[in-house]
Amino acid sequence: MEYFSTRNAAVRIGAPQAVINGLAPDGGLYVPAKIPTIGRETLAAMCRMDYRGRSEQIIGRYLSEYTAEEIRTIVAAAYGDNFNDAAIAPIRFIDPATGFLELWHGPTCAFKDMALQMLPHLMTSSLEKCGENRKVCILVATSGDTGKAALEGFADVPGTKILVFYPRDGVSDVQRLQMLTQTGENVLVCAVDGNFDDAQSGVKTIFGDKALAEQLSERGWFLSSANSINWGRLLPQIVYYFSAYCDFVNAGRIAPGAPLNFSVPTGNFGNILAGWYAKRMGLPVNRFICASNENNVLTEFITTGVYDRNRPFHTTISPSMDILISSNLERLLYAITGSDVQVADCMRALKESGRYEVSAQVQEMIRKDFAAGFCSDGETKAEIAKVWSEKGYLMDTHTAVGHKVLADYRAASKDETPAVVVSTASPFKFCDSVLSALGEDVSAPGTELIRRLETKTGISAPAALRGLAGRPVRFGGCVKKEAMQDIVMDFLR
Repeated sequence: MEYFSTRNAAVRIGAPQAVINGLAPDGGLYVPAKIPTIGRETLAAMCRMDYRGRSEQIIGRYLSEYTAEEIRTIVAAAYGDNFNDAAIAPIRFIDPATGFLELWHGPTCAFKDMALQMLPHLMTSSLEKCGENRKVCILVATSGDTGKAALEGFADVPGTKILVFYPRDGVSDVQRLQMLTQTGENVLVCAVDGNFDDAQSGVKTIFGDKALAEQLSERGWFLSSANSINWGRLLPQIVYYFSAYCDFVNAGRIAPGAPLNFSVPTGNFGNILAGWYAKRMGLPVNRFICASNENNVLTEFITTGVYDRNRPFHTTISPSMDILISSNLERLLYAITGSDVQVADCMRALKESGRYEVSAQVQEMIRKDFAAGFCSDGETKAEIAKVWSEKGYLMDTHTAVGHKVLADYRAASKDETPAVVVSTASPFKFCDSVLSALGEDVSAPGTELIRRLETKTGISAPAALRGLAGRPVRFGGCVKKEAMQDIVMDFLR
């Protein structure tokens, strides 16, 4: 399988090199030269497989340079006893037409585990295939969950280091504690004085600095990414859309071949884009509902065709979606326009003016597959309380955004297609906001609030979160965006 940049389709590389590079040299994102298809017979066969079998079916089609045995080994290493549910990504139904796809049964209790438990194995295999003798530093900007999941995946992996930047005031107490207590001799965590977009733009600047790359290469290092800008991060996420569909069929909720809708809380557009790739492969999907919080730049874009980050940045109770620059939208724009020139122009305009606008034709094509909506923090809390009271199902703040926007979409569109709400994190990762939504006192440290939420609901917190109390904090400090490069250089001496 060949890959090329969204900003230069002329230069083709193989999958191993795309995984290693992460970001293309021109600042674009790698996309596959063709989208493989899954026919109905194969989809029916996948319904009889477990999650590992489904993964092998999907990722193998994008990694032609890897043998079936190599794919099987990578998948087995990614999805094993590190997940606390044998289904890996189970569906929980709250009514005949609505199911929650729980993607948080991995070691860090968030959906990023679905990809970041695989990426280290895929990365090391790719390094071997490319004969790369230098060591790799995984450079990450996180709005909370990616950082911990990447740290957990790459901790003490030979030939690697990992450096995570996070917005100082833009993650939950539990997310922060998860990162700052991370074990491993090859890890470093640093706060950035700013929001996620500041951290993300700082990382992109570092990736684009050729002089820095040369200096690091002389030291025997190169940089790669674990964010969803890396195709190796995005690819495993396609799998769980197929898996959810199979589970709906197996539960008798839909007939084989019947459509589903997916409501996806998203900020960087990677999670929902993986679903759209699944549809391109042949998965019967009617609409994707793009669910945002008050940082509703994606809602406006899908509704109007105008992407404009020149707006107030809101720090919300769903911090993993507190993003105004949605990097993966670039891949969708290329897939729809087929023009690296148009994409490069849009990204240049976004960098220079903070704004771009697509044609009416492009907007129409996007709206065939996507609907969009957003909700406030108050609406998010009300949705948590309502679903807990009426259905006995406990949601985190991001999942609640997805459920509320789905309800709004159903009411406005009268679309009765059965739907999956993509549940992206355990409610215990955001226990302060969830407890507050349930009317409880939250004047305590995050680890104590985990215990209070267990008492309130009768639900046991994941062991990985219960064990946070008492872990030693290993990292501290905060830097300006302009000083992020210095941290990288010091780390890779």
